[in-house]
Amino acid sequence: MLKSNSTYKYLDFVKFSQLYNWSVQYLNDSKIRFTTKYPLVKIKEFLTRNKTTITVQDEITYQRVTIRVRNGGVIPRDEVKGTEIGTKRQFRVSAGQFILSKIDARNGAMGIIPEKLDGAIVTQDFLAYDVDTTKINPQYLVLVSTTKQFIDFCQSCSSGTTNRQRVDEDKFLNIQIPLPPLAEQNKLVEEYNTYVKQADRIVAECKKIDNDIIQCFNNSIGLKQIVRSTQLLSFIRLKDTSSRWDPFAINNRLAAEVPIFPFSKYIANIATGTTPPTSQKEYFNGDIKFYTPSDINGEKYLTTSERTLTQKAIQDKKARTFHKGDILFVGIGSTVGKVGIVSDSIVTANQQITGITLNDNLLYPEYAFYYLHYHKDITTADHSKTTLPIINQEKIANIPIPTPTVSQQKEIIKQIDKMRDMIIELSQRATQYRTKALENFESQIFE
Repeated sequence: MLKSNSTYKYLDFVKFSQLYNWSVQYLNDSKIRFTTKYPLVKIKEFLTRNKTTITVQDEITYQRVTIRVRNGGVIPRDEVKGTEIGTKRQFRVSAGQFILSKIDARNGAMGIIPEKLDGAIVTQDFLAYDVDTTKINPQYLVLVSTTKQFIDFCQSCSSGTTNRQRVDEDKFLNIQIPLPPLAEQNKLVEEYNTYVKQADRIVAECKKIDNDIIQCFNNSIGLKQIVRSTQLLSFIRLKDTSSRWDPFAINNRLAAEVPIFPFSKYIANIATGTTPPTSQKEYFNGDIKFYTPSDINGEKYLTTSERTLTQKAIQDKKARTFHKGDILFVGIGSTVGKVGIVSDSIVTANQQITGITLNDNLLYPEYAFYYLHYHKDITTADHSKTTLPIINQEKIANIPIPTPTVSQQKEIIKQIDKMRDMIIELSQRATQYRTKALENFESQIFE
């Protein structure tokens, strides 16, 4: 008989002085494997709740706050007049305070109020605390509280329905974290920031290259900035008009050293996607990619989709197909104008996306992608002025596109591909620095 070396622990002991919550789940989940080289101190020893209450006045404009998850920072939400704020009892926050979202603390929505948000307001769903900086470096606290291990533990401190769970403040304040001497905390924070600053410098370089790409593209074809007419009455010579006479075409003229034609000149086929009936489960979770706007993220070639469809959806004509080399254009929604090129032999897309098959003897999909991607101010200028922006097939077909020769297109594609490859390489290095920053910090506070 094979002997097992496994051992099982059926009984565990907890000191009464450390027994804050009697829940078995809480006790089982509350073991964060912090290092033993620093003393463990309850969060409430250095945080004091601040409840500076105000009554919103209708005639005053207020700055509101939101917190990004996973250590994304405390950022402005919006500025609104008091008349637009329904809940008149709000709380004022101050720079340097530690703040968390009761709803999203379980997702790492915690941070420090920056100077620019001093005096902003929040609802009762946010908890603000004054920090005793003689005991803890505020950024050290943020780094500890936004680690994956800490966030996972916050799940056990939350209660409520799945999407509206709120953290239990008492449980949160009784969490113990390692508290090195202040000088040691400052050193850990400085080491973390050194890596992050290197990553930030690389990201800034990536943004510069991205801007250089736009300049490179425009210089290659002599493309000038859109000229928008602001006059109530203006005159234009007949020979300077395109095939369109509507105000959009006249007031948004382009100048380039190459011919400019409507996109329709190069379109072999255009069709809008569809979504099969969601009640028909046999249409979903197959091996055919089903693209939605969230799957189109700026990459030239589309390779992954969150959802998929089955062959049956296509056979029953419940989904529209697109093919390798087609351009998918987001025509409906807040991200209107996003584009990507299909890289699979067959894919599908929902009704927010329009698929375009080009006559690639005249216009390469890659050239069209770069033009559409980097000139959204041109390609989306004609969207409907409604709550939900829309660019229908007709408007897509009328997008003006400067068109160099095929050989020139090839050269432009090659040049921009090279620059985007540099961005990819640099982005990977930035990610490595951020990963190193977190790994180095966590190695000091976890076993």
